[in-house]
Amino acid sequence: MRGNSDIAALIVAAGSGSRAGQGVPKQYRMIGGKSVLAHAIDSLMVHPAIDQVQVVIGEGQESLYRSAIGARSLPPPVTGGASRRESVLAGIKAIKSEHVLIHDAARPFVPGAVIDRLRSALDTHSGAVPVLPLVDTIVRGGETLGDTLDRSELFRVQTPQAFVTIEIIAAHGQWPDDREATDDAQILRAVGGQVAMVEGDSSLEKLTYEADFIAAEQRLQAGLVTRIGQGFDVHAFGGDGPVWLGGVAIPHSRGLAGHSDADVALHALTDALLGAAALGDIGDHFPPSDPRWKGAPSRLFLEHAVALIEERGGIIDNADLTIICEAPRIGPYRDSMRASIAGLLRLPVTRISVKATTTERLGFTGRAEGIAAQAVATIRMKDFK
Repeated sequence: MRGNSDIAALIVAAGSGSRAGQGVPKQYRMIGGKSVLAHAIDSLMVHPAIDQVQVVIGEGQESLYRSAIGARSLPPPVTGGASRRESVLAGIKAIKSEHVLIHDAARPFVPGAVIDRLRSALDTHSGAVPVLPLVDTIVRGGETLGDTLDRSELFRVQTPQAFVTIEIIAAHGQWPDDREATDDAQILRAVGGQVAMVEGDSSLEKLTYEADFIAAEQRLQAGLVTRIGQGFDVHAFGGDGPVWLGGVAIPHSRGLAGHSDADVALHALTDALLGAAALGDIGDHFPPSDPRWKGAPSRLFLEHAVALIEERGGIIDNADLTIICEAPRIGPYRDSMRASIAGLLRLPVTRISVKATTTERLGFTGRAEGIAAQAVATIRMKDFK
């Protein structure tokens, strides 16, 4: 929590529907290399007015949630109820800020300008919602075309919806248990609360059908450029085995010396990813002088690089790793290493390459004094200027 703001965001991700296919709730589907829920979280967390992001999940969705948010630091999720209204109320009660944004996880892209407009409206109203005007002709329907309605007075309501926290909690408390609301603005209006309308945004469209996900993927990719990074690392042998390479413990008479577990392969790959994103190198993020990283598993370094890229809307496409040593033999462990790295990067194993070579007994590695590794990684990110 930033501690210098008065607004929290509540993301309702308790739904179990999967009309768009793939057999998982749509908030956990992947677009642009990360889950729909993660996109929603990131677009809210980046706004300076947001003090806290609280997620409400469905019962039994804990593992899906953990996988979806990755290394993001959030309060523990709240388990929702049988209806959206019950889920929202459970989540609001975990909010500590004076104001709350209630948002559907299936709307992954939240423009900062909309948040600004909602927050400003709360200075004079108990609630505020983003809306868009209707542009098509609206008619009453049946077996035949009915009367045309005046669309100038009709709007499409989106989320996030903003409220004074104590007022929306009180309004929920007065809503009949046997009636479901269409949204939280309806609940506040039922007790006399004034809800302002602010300009919405087309990027807040809800993802429901497969075509929506295809359009969202295309939108994300349109603004990305391909970036390539390379990494190189060496470690001398020292102490007892095993040797850690690519997140796999390989039996050997000697281990590698280093401040962490000295996984030279993951170190090189971490630097390749950081380099592709222009985020420095592994020493900047995990200085060997820091005792916290003494003996640390190198997967933490790689997961950190992955999280930094994802937080910036980046997509990791593939990784190519070359290990240079006389011993141990890499071949028997190549598939295990590919699987390990694929899991850490959350990629199919088909996008991970692990190769091994020697230096024909020349130099540091040729004398079997240690192991070197070089890596190349390809990512797509926005071209920040």
